[in-house]
Amino acid sequence: MFRTALRNVLAHKARLLMTVLAVMLGVAFVSGTLVFTDTLGNAYRKQSAKSYDNVAVAVTTFADQGDGKKNAGIDTKTLEKIRGLDGVAGATGRVSGFAGVADQDGKLIGNGWSNTGANFAPGKDGKDASYTFTTGSGPVKDSQIALDTDSAAEGKYRVGDTVRVATNGPVKEYTLTGVFTTEDGAVNAGGSLVLFDTSVAQNLYLQPGYFKDVTITAASGASDQKILDAVKPLLPKDAEARTGKQLAGEQAREIEEGLSNLNTMLLAFAAIALFVGVFLIANTFTMLVAQRTRELALMRAVGASRRQVKRSVIMEAAVVGAIASVVGFALGLGLATGLRSAMTAFGAKVPAGPLIVSPTAVAAAFGVGVLITVLAAWLPARRAAKIPPVAAMGSAHLPATTKSLVVRNTIGSVITLAGVGAIAAGAAVGKDNGRMIIGVGAFLSLIGIIVLIPLLSRPVIALARPLLNRVFGVAGKLAGQNAVRNPRRTGATASALAIGLTLVTGLTVLGVTMGRAVDKMTTDNLRADYMVAMAGGGALDKSAVTALEKAKGVSAVSPQEATSLQIKGTWHAASAVTPGAVEKVIDFKTVAGSLATLGKGQLAVAEKTATSNGWKAGDVVPVTFGDNGDGGKAQTKNFTVGAVYEDNEFLSPVLVSTAVLAPYEAKPYIPEIWVKMDGGATKANEQALVDALGDSPAISIMDKQDIRNKFGGMINTMLNIMYGLLAMALIIAVLGVINTLAMSVFERQQEIGMLRAIGLDRRKVKRMIRLEAVVISVFGAVIGVGLGSFLAWAIGETVRASVPGYELVVPWDRIGIFLLLAGVVGVLAALWPARSAARLNMLTAIKTE
Repeated sequence: MFRTALRNVLAHKARLLMTVLAVMLGVAFVSGTLVFTDTLGNAYRKQSAKSYDNVAVAVTTFADQGDGKKNAGIDTKTLEKIRGLDGVAGATGRVSGFAGVADQDGKLIGNGWSNTGANFAPGKDGKDASYTFTTGSGPVKDSQIALDTDSAAEGKYRVGDTVRVATNGPVKEYTLTGVFTTEDGAVNAGGSLVLFDTSVAQNLYLQPGYFKDVTITAASGASDQKILDAVKPLLPKDAEARTGKQLAGEQAREIEEGLSNLNTMLLAFAAIALFVGVFLIANTFTMLVAQRTRELALMRAVGASRRQVKRSVIMEAAVVGAIASVVGFALGLGLATGLRSAMTAFGAKVPAGPLIVSPTAVAAAFGVGVLITVLAAWLPARRAAKIPPVAAMGSAHLPATTKSLVVRNTIGSVITLAGVGAIAAGAAVGKDNGRMIIGVGAFLSLIGIIVLIPLLSRPVIALARPLLNRVFGVAGKLAGQNAVRNPRRTGATASALAIGLTLVTGLTVLGVTMGRAVDKMTTDNLRADYMVAMAGGGALDKSAVTALEKAKGVSAVSPQEATSLQIKGTWHAASAVTPGAVEKVIDFKTVAGSLATLGKGQLAVAEKTATSNGWKAGDVVPVTFGDNGDGGKAQTKNFTVGAVYEDNEFLSPVLVSTAVLAPYEAKPYIPEIWVKMDGGATKANEQALVDALGDSPAISIMDKQDIRNKFGGMINTMLNIMYGLLAMALIIAVLGVINTLAMSVFERQQEIGMLRAIGLDRRKVKRMIRLEAVVISVFGAVIGVGLGSFLAWAIGETVRASVPGYELVVPWDRIGIFLLLAGVVGVLAALWPARSAARLNMLTAIKTE
């Protein structure tokens, strides 16, 4: 039977090619994902371990966390005590924070969120062990800096050049004294690293004489743990000490966790692709078995048992799966290499390292490829085993019995109804639990629709048949009849497209709806022409507010200083704003009281917060403020709730005046500043703001469209990524259409020969095959679009409460494009089968049995 299986594979190479391609693509996705994440994880782990090679103990403090309280960190006296401990070879104090470097055109170098500044801390030999200088040396004066090699190359800077650097304050110019290489995480994350003299870094990021972190090296033979035990009693309460090995282990675990999430997401899409591939494989083997009815019956007649026949078909599937797995695994290795190169091309700095091919990746690739193929071929093999020997006397293909169809449709209806009910129930429940129920319902609905789709094909396609008859004549009529001739085959082919379009449509409807909500939020809630923020998402300095207030054409400026206030013993997120100006930049809808009371030192509270706490305008509440870093104790004062306003996405639930907060926060945390200009958003007004801020590369100035793009752009980016990942499943679905048509043409050779003989020319034969493909493709797309839209509605109901202005938007234009593309897919898929059908020799085809 094994020889028989091999013979059949070799005899039907062309027919099995599509199956091989489907399995190959799925296996490539699985193996590529596993190899890529293994390679990335290994490279990052080695890099992480290398960065802690010479670190015995690392001390981290929570100094200056942007909460307005200046935690001092570790002072010089403590650092000296650490250096004097037994077994300590050296201890280096570190200070770090945001630093953005401008290139020659004034643009920010790096990605913003990992642009870092730190101190150069030379030892007695004048070198800092954390940095290796390729040219020049480290900074030793206030006016000097050093840059990492990548940033220097991108900015086209050489030693001796003047470099503009921005922290969260005004831009300053420094002289470049050296260029270095480093294992620092900021640089490896695609950012930049600027080294300042230690005193400069302390003034910028902390305060003179204090360090944020300390790295300790051990003398030869000293125990890291003993040093750790000796260091801990010397540290302030806000400091944490760990050994270098512990830190390396923690980073490795974080890397594993991050890559695990990426791995899970990519494997989920691989699973979708393989799930779609199951239909193509099952369809292929079903048709092969049907075409070989007489051959299999003869095998039974000459003594082959049912088990042997079944085994023959399954062996055939195993051989196909093994071949596809080998090719797919090789393709997966190329995919993993390509993904790493793509990350580098998009600016991510991936550490160098070998391609890691683990036994798990190999086993998963071959296991999945062979297993999926064998499982998909199991039902066709079971049907093959049931073929009676008497079938060898005729050419009957044993169509499905009425009983089997009734059972199938009943089961499909029950599963579909259960799935739809679960989706509706999940939408009613809402939030996280609701989404879990919807997930279960979606799975059941897909399975139910897949089971029912042969039944649905007749009435749905029947709606299109009159149009086909009128527009395309005989070719259209024949195409409509052929599309429903074998409902199981049509259903299996359409199912693959339906699954892909369900996911694509669901994502699209949700994405467009969320994007529209963001647009509405921006339009409805903002009066400001510009939002000023740090490019890296950090805090702006108070000097930026003063500079903007003096800018030409500015009519209103209000910062939003983020803080937390303890009201009646409970902490609440709050913002300090400028009274009188904030109403001009944010669209307030007052429910009770007046916003003018902010200028009188009173509070304004969002409606939901006021309702949940039982506050109303005129109530007096106790507010506790922390100290401002000078050792003073927390203070509690009574404040009046002067206004209650409708919740606004751009505002915190509690508002106070900047003047009220100033005595309690020496260094306010200002994530954004809102600006209203005379004449609105114009190039001249934007340039005025740029000039006022000293042309800082670290500060971004966004108009309303930029703000929409900032929030809505993430949605579009995610949609594009999802489309790209789902493309694999859609490609496999297209292969299914091609395969179905090719098999159909092969089966109908005699029929096509007869049609040619009675006057149907080659052009109409091609049109008939193309129209059949279009009908099947659009049928699958209609099912997918309907189910996808329903799922999007249900998921939308679970997020409605948390997304202001949420209203379901059905993007009819995109849905129309999806249906049109489904038709185009049908036309393209039919090119080869239609050409084959048109080229059939009439006499040979008529004689074919």
